[in-house]
Amino acid sequence: MSQSRIIGVTGKGGSGKTAFVSIVVKLLSDKTRILAIDGDSAGGLSYALGVKPNKTIGDLRGELIDNPEVRKGIEDTHIREVITGTLGEGKGFSFLSMGRAEGPGCYCGVNDLLRYGIESLSKRFDLTLIDCEAGPEQISRRIVQKADTLVVIIDNSIRSIQVAEVIRNVAYDVQGKEFDKIGLVVNKYIKGNEVVVEAAKQLGLQIFGYIPEDPNIKEYDSRGKSLLELVDHSPCVIAVKDIIRNIGSTSY
Repeated sequence: MSQSRIIGVTGKGGSGKTAFVSIVVKLLSDKTRILAIDGDSAGGLSYALGVKPNKTIGDLRGELIDNPEVRKGIEDTHIREVITGTLGEGKGFSFLSMGRAEGPGCYCGVNDLLRYGIESLSKRFDLTLIDCEAGPEQISRRIVQKADTLVVIIDNSIRSIQVAEVIRNVAYDVQGKEFDKIGLVVNKYIKGNEVVVEAAKQLGLQIFGYIPEDPNIKEYDSRGKSLLELVDHSPCVIAVKDIIRNIGSTSY
């Protein structure tokens, strides 16, 4: 890759954001320096990739607030290096996790650190993938403000289209049209479901591609297996490979 790229992946809860990010990591980690970021406090990407961070952004913030010795120990260290110390390492990729909020219902400080972590660390990688929390919250808080491409995952429900429309509107309100690309990926696609396809087209966004229902995803999830172990001929892997080409952010 000629330059660092950042792709934010968002959509409604349960649409398949984490699976999509995991498969992209699987396909590209042997040829591209990847930073995979779990922006969801639930931490699902950690399990899907089979890797854990040394600590989460939430853990780091809590230590800085609660422990004077920790603050003193890093007072002469650039915060970028401090955040680097939280990274987990997988085979061919690094991993950063948002983790929990610092208090009931409040993610502001964690989001601020996560935003800074993305901005400061992404330059060290060819590709940064952000598995965003569901909905438009992290877009409105400018967590993905440096992203080149925003991928909105939808499924076979009109509800997912409605959420995608909200996300698109928030993205344009917050950032204008500064993304190089904003587009949709139709996950768990049922061939012939033209109602959803037509509704997606009405949003005026490019459709990057379609991922069919793949029983391998459900099987791997039920057995707690990393999605990086998916076989190359899995329908979802083949579909994501085509989507990567359509996005055009790599030379895959």
